[in-house]
Amino acid sequence: MSQYYDVIVIGGGHAGVEAALSASRMGAKTLMITFYFHTIGQMSCNPAIGGVGKGQLVKEVDALGGEMGLAADRTGIQFRQLNASKGQAVRSSRCQSDRKLYKEYIQEVIRQQENLDILEDKASEVLVKNGRVTGLKTEGGHTFECTSVVVTTGTFLKGRIHVGPQITPGGRVGEPNSTRLADNFKDLGLEVVFFKTGTPPRLDGKTIDFSQLTPQHSDPVPVPFSFRTPRIPADQPLLPCHITHTNERTHEIILNNMHLSPMYSGQIDATGVRYCPSIEDKLDKFSSKNSHQIFLEPEGLDTDEYYPNGISTGLPADVQEQFVHSIPGLEKAVLTQPGYSIEHGVIPPTGMKANMETRLIEGLFLAGQINGTTGYEEAAAQGLMAGINAVLKARQQAPFILGRDEAYIGVLIDDLTTKGTEEPYRMFTSRVEYRLIVREDNADIRLSKYGAQFGILDKAIHEQVLRKYDIIQHEIAHLKSTRIHPNKDINAHLAKYQSSPLIQPTALGDLLKRPELNYEAIAPYDGDLKNHDRSIIDQVEYEIKYEGFIQRQLKDIEKFKHIENIRIPEELDFDEVSGLSIEIRQKLKRFAPTNLGQANRISGVTPAAISLLMVYLKKYHESNLQKTSA
Repeated sequence: MSQYYDVIVIGGGHAGVEAALSASRMGAKTLMITFYFHTIGQMSCNPAIGGVGKGQLVKEVDALGGEMGLAADRTGIQFRQLNASKGQAVRSSRCQSDRKLYKEYIQEVIRQQENLDILEDKASEVLVKNGRVTGLKTEGGHTFECTSVVVTTGTFLKGRIHVGPQITPGGRVGEPNSTRLADNFKDLGLEVVFFKTGTPPRLDGKTIDFSQLTPQHSDPVPVPFSFRTPRIPADQPLLPCHITHTNERTHEIILNNMHLSPMYSGQIDATGVRYCPSIEDKLDKFSSKNSHQIFLEPEGLDTDEYYPNGISTGLPADVQEQFVHSIPGLEKAVLTQPGYSIEHGVIPPTGMKANMETRLIEGLFLAGQINGTTGYEEAAAQGLMAGINAVLKARQQAPFILGRDEAYIGVLIDDLTTKGTEEPYRMFTSRVEYRLIVREDNADIRLSKYGAQFGILDKAIHEQVLRKYDIIQHEIAHLKSTRIHPNKDINAHLAKYQSSPLIQPTALGDLLKRPELNYEAIAPYDGDLKNHDRSIIDQVEYEIKYEGFIQRQLKDIEKFKHIENIRIPEELDFDEVSGLSIEIRQKLKRFAPTNLGQANRISGVTPAAISLLMVYLKKYHESNLQKTSA
């Protein structure tokens, strides 16, 4: 073990993995500190990657050179395109993964990664001098010097597990928590609050009556997460999920025991997850519903264990068993592990800069659930960005910050740093203003240039992406310039699609814009595009069909960039800006926005305040320019 590292990563979850891999792949000497090597890459909650809004994050992590997409492709046991009947802007990929194989894949990648050392230990103290990270101490007695520290503690930061009235310190079942590090953060002046999440019981599949359940199979032609995966092999085993529902008897059992739920007994005072609520929360907040869907997810190929997504709970184990047995198909189900609630430490993300570095301590970066997010995908995205910026900090280079118009990752980090979150944050397509531009299918062209630039992604792969988009642009131009003339056969063909007949020569691209027509409808009259891969055909079709909407959104982005480009100097004294209320001045000082766009997104900062700032900044920059000229 070296005594000096450019970057030290605390934690081996999804954020820690991407942080450590990105930093070491950039050539930085990197150390990952984790309790146990055999839990690196562990899927603590459900065995799935992606989902609505989350699939986009995985694709972006992949385009930047991250590992999550490749791991999902190699270990997936079911693949589905969500919102497949809707436009590309809201389509999201999701897969079930074999929990064991996923972890083993990640561990093998970590094991073989150059510039990366692993230490099984507990981080106990971040060493700071004059407001700057200088090193790290561990409970095992190690002391390291370093330039940057990336903290990815997940649910382990002072984590407490609740099963009914029983409370166990820990970050995951059977694993300890990290208490001394949480106390160290408080000593350093960082605020630590608590959020709550949870997990359902696990079930023995041999005791489930699947004949009562509705199966949900994989898509017949699985779409890979990674643009580096040509296709999912035909012989890769795929398993169905199954659907069942709670009922009035289930609800009666739960409601009669609500006083034993840690969230409702007063035992937990932390904020829970709005978008993935416990079954207790569902009954409390949606009392008019007579049933709730449960999605039974297989844990893997060589296990009979199932994850019943939809009944996360902190009720006592005997009550869990009672209500599970009231659910169709689960009458005789054996619980292999009870569900539990877990509260864990969070550092409010508004105390973080856009490069994921804390405002208070230079060189200290935060990623994942410590920032108040929930989900593997959100964690991986933050970890990768924190890893990159930790290296750039160590090299005294400019930070890497993605805009809201560039990536879902940009929206995620901007939301956290400028708006904060008072409950566990998860990504949705609805949070993204420019989702016509930042889509799953074009993540490679949007972001692979950065991956190649930082050395995380092979430059040859980026060049392949450029060649792919040259083909797409060529084919778009081809369809716009190739005209067909009206005749009896063509009009009869159009009539099959309830499309109006041609009355004059028309470009194939204009035909494709018709809502009722897709590429298959015009393919008989096109000699080029049909010979290409499906992904290219889909992108060509999308770009042509939604051209008008895309152009309008690009104009909106140009307007948006106007205020994003108005820089707010670090030394600016907001007290000097006349007309601002005391409350707005306090918020601007607290968040320290670097540009007017960020200031505009701070909750409570009014349009009038932005106008006052804009006028003041114009005079400020003009005054500085005159001083420089003189």
